[in-house]
Amino acid sequence: MTDRPYTDDDLRAEAARQHRALTRTADLVVVGDQMDQETVLSTEERDEPRTWAELLDCEGDITPAYEDAQEKVHHLITRAADVSEWAVNLGAAGLTATTSMGWYVSSTNGWDIAVQFAHRPQIRPGIRDEIESAVRLAVERVLREHGLTPRGLDTSS
Repeated sequence: MTDRPYTDDDLRAEAARQHRALTRTADLVVVGDQMDQETVLSTEERDEPRTWAELLDCEGDITPAYEDAQEKVHHLITRAADVSEWAVNLGAAGLTATTSMGWYVSSTNGWDIAVQFAHRPQIRPGIRDEIESAVRLAVERVLREHGLTPRGLDTSS
């Protein structure tokens, strides 16, 4: 029993609610401001990494290409799957999300099934890799048993 009139679960529920609300109400202008000087991931492997502003030629003035990218990022943020509760609980437990796996089964619009892992930093990489491999094989086995052909396996860390 604590002297607080609320529980840790109440705090996590409120954090998850606000996380979701902040994501769903992301301001388009703020999204653009946050993109402006960030390096575009795909350009980091090139000789000259470039920011969104540099890549889309909008230093000082917003171009249609930049505005289009900004709107697409905003759409991805506001339409993202609600994993707020899961994310808050992972943080509260001291876990880090590290690996995502997705399978195409019948859809042409992206993954039909996805699994994401989270672990404590102290988990040895070999153990983590073994667990992830077992889950990957189990999901594929179940899909095949139901006459579905997993394809487009996408794994990223």
